Order: sequence, then structure tokens, then C-alpha cells
Amino acid sequence: MLNLKVEELQNQATPFYAYDLTVLHQTLEAARHEAGKYNFHVHYALKANANAPVLDAMRSAGFGADCVSGNEVKRAIENGFPAHHVVFAGVGKSDAEINYALEQDIFCFNCESSHELEVLNELASAQNKTARIALRINPNVNANTHKYITTGLEENKFGINAWELESVLELLQKLPAIQLIGIHFHIGSQITDLSVFSNLCTRVNEFQDWFEARKIVLEHINVGGGLGVDYYNPDQNLVPDFAAYFGLFNQFLKLRPGQQVHFELGRALVAQCGTLVSKVLYIKKGISTNFAILDAGMTELIRPALYQSYHKIENLSSNLPEERYDVVGPICESSDCFGKALMLPETNRGDLIAIRTAGAYGEVMASGYNLREKAEVIYY
Repeated sequence: MLNLKVEELQNQATPFYAYDLTVLHQTLEAARHEAGKYNFHVHYALKANANAPVLDAMRSAGFGADCVSGNEVKRAIENGFPAHHVVFAGVGKSDAEINYALEQDIFCFNCESSHELEVLNELASAQNKTARIALRINPNVNANTHKYITTGLEENKFGINAWELESVLELLQKLPAIQLIGIHFHIGSQITDLSVFSNLCTRVNEFQDWFEARKIVLEHINVGGGLGVDYYNPDQNLVPDFAAYFGLFNQFLKLRPGQQVHFELGRALVAQCGTLVSKVLYIKKGISTNFAILDAGMTELIRPALYQSYHKIENLSSNLPEERYDVVGPICESSDCFGKALMLPETNRGDLIAIRTAGAYGEVMASGYNLREKAEVIYY
């Protein structure tokens, strides 16, 4: 349950995002400890949550920053991440974004196409700089997750396919402002079947052999992120199994001497620390279920509408016998629904509803659709 007393929330304007900093620090310490056993490097994926207190915690834990836009690079730099710990990924980097990252002399650009390499070389040359890059390779590994968050198949827009690598290497010989320092992979998000990561390791090992056969030394191997969290039982599984996750890569990756391994974790680090708290506006009686209409909607948490995802929903105000509800928001869309046919304590106007595991891809994906105002944020 949310570690806040209902009476303390009565005067708090709803909806709001509540972040439990104790849970956040507990999670980061577990990840830092397990990654540290193997000297693995963790970069926090800002796209999950870019709030200043969250970024402060990441930086204090010794994590770098994984960015997928120029503004994320800027946010990382402005929040104290050293430039040499900042990685810039993304399939569509603009010239302005690249120029800013070059000016900051960030650690690495994860590049996804030949055309991007040519543009990056041109822009780096204009600044008399050398851009350090990792080639993002599409390993054609199925992440067994939702199709919208699968990124490692040949049908996806991300990465360089294996059959393109020879021509990419030929191109790199003609790009003097580019320095190849590693390879990068990312196959998807919310992965709960760890065997998927062992399949990724097999593919990484194969690509390592391919580069080694061509006498190319790779200093850095970036295996992305994707570790999932338990949306169904957040209290029982607040902290992901980082020991199993990092231990698997240590077991199956075949590294060369001196190579560094990098990870890009986002959801696994912040999802469980966040809750979206909303108030019931109306109860609408239905035929087979009632509708609990909240003042939060898909504008505050779009995941259920976009991915048909599950979030545990709790009534913080009621201990009455349970009834069946569709929990919905006020947005003028039928997809604005947080959960269907849920058994909740009898729910009434004014009750506070907690939508759990909203620390990742909740607030950061919020929109102003229907001219909605941005929800407030509290930390505790």
C-alpha cells in the first residue's frame, strides 16, 4: 500500500504523482550492489522518469545517463551527470541535438544507420571534433513482450541489421571524424523471461566473433536494458531480481580482456517507487459492472490505453465489501480506462484511488489532451 495516510492527502489537489524516495534508494542500492560485483556500468534511461530528485538519486548512485533526445542530454548535463557518463541513442537524432551533444563532448553516440554516421561525421568535422560511437545492431532476438515495446527484430525500425555490417565498416573507413568504440543492443522493454537475455548474450557473442575476425577491437559492449517489473504484486516484489539479471550476463557473455559492459536500465529502477493518486468523481451504475470515474485519465497514465497494460488499483479510502468496477478517467475517449471488471471495496465519490507502479512511463508520458493541466508531484 501507499505509505501515506489518507487523512494527510485530503487537502492535496488530485490527481498527483507520489514518489517514495525510500523505495527508490532501496532499488538503486540493490542494482548498484549487484552490478558492482562484475564491474558492470549502469546508465539510467531518462525516458522512464526525468524528475530532478530521481536524477539526483541516479547520479548519487554512480549511474550514468542514457538519453534518447537532445533535451534528455541537456537535462542530464544540467542535473550534474558528467558528460563522459552520458550516452545518446535514438533512431532520429536531429542536427541541433547532435551538435549540442558534440559541444558537451559526451561519452558515446549509439548510431543506428549509415546515413546517421555520415551526418554525424559531417557535424563533428565542422566542430573539429571526433565523435565516439557504438553501432546499434539489430540482433533479431524476440523479447517476448508487447509488440509496441519490442525493438530487436529485423521488422523494427531500430538498429543496423547484420547483413548491413560489411558496408557500414567500409563506410567508417571514409569517416575521419568517427571513432568506433563499441557495439550496442536493445531488444525491448518489460522483459520478465530472463531466458530472452541469454539469447541476446548468444547473439552478442556471435557479433563479437565477427568483429574479432576482422581485427576490430571493441572496448565497450552495451547490452541495453529491458528488465521488467511486477505490476501485479508490487508490494511483494518491490525490487527486481538484479542478482539474477546481472548474474546471467556475467555467465553467458564471452568478453575480451579489458572490455567494459554497459546497461541501460529505466523501468526497473523507478517503476515501483511511483503511484498515481486520483479522486473518484462519480459512480455510474452499469448492467454487469459499475463505473468508477476518476479525475485522472490517460493524460496522466497512458500505458493502459496504449499498451493494454495492467496496473494494480487500490481504494485508499474504503474498507467496505467489494463490488465490481470499471475504473475509468474523464477523457473523451473510450480507451481512457485503467482497468475493467476489478473487484474493489465499495467505492464512493471522493474516495482516493492509488494506481500503483507508475514511476516509469507515467508522468513522463503525460499530455495536455483535452487541455488538461499537468498533475502535481509529491515526494516522501
